[in-house]
Amino acid sequence: MPMFIKELQDCEEFIAGDSIILREILHPDKESLNLRYSLAHAIVKPGETSYRHKLANSEVYYILEGEGMMHIDNESAKVRPGQAIYIPLNSLQCIKNIGQGDLKFLCIVDPAWRKEDEEIL
Repeated sequence: MPMFIKELQDCEEFIAGDSIILREILHPDKESLNLRYSLAHAIVKPGETSYRHKLANSEVYYILEGEGMMHIDNESAKVRPGQAIYIPLNSLQCIKNIGQGDLKFLCIVDPAWRKEDEEIL
């Protein structure tokens, strides 16, 4: 297989079910790649919070820019660039942008994200 490179700007931007701005970068259903996981780029605007939701699979956020407050079940912690946050499957989660600029992060879901695996609360 030849080298595969995809530009973020070539990925369609949309509002996800949890209200964040999302661009799906890699997904096994959309690319002819042998992947188990999906990779997306997310943005939460200043002062906004994603809807509380649960996924039937595990997820990792990797913070690229901005400051946030991550909530997983009964725990909360400030998050900043360079940090990875592991979110266990079926955990109640949301993230709030507590900074002045956009909160940008990568989302890795394994196995790959599917709408039917997400519950918005």
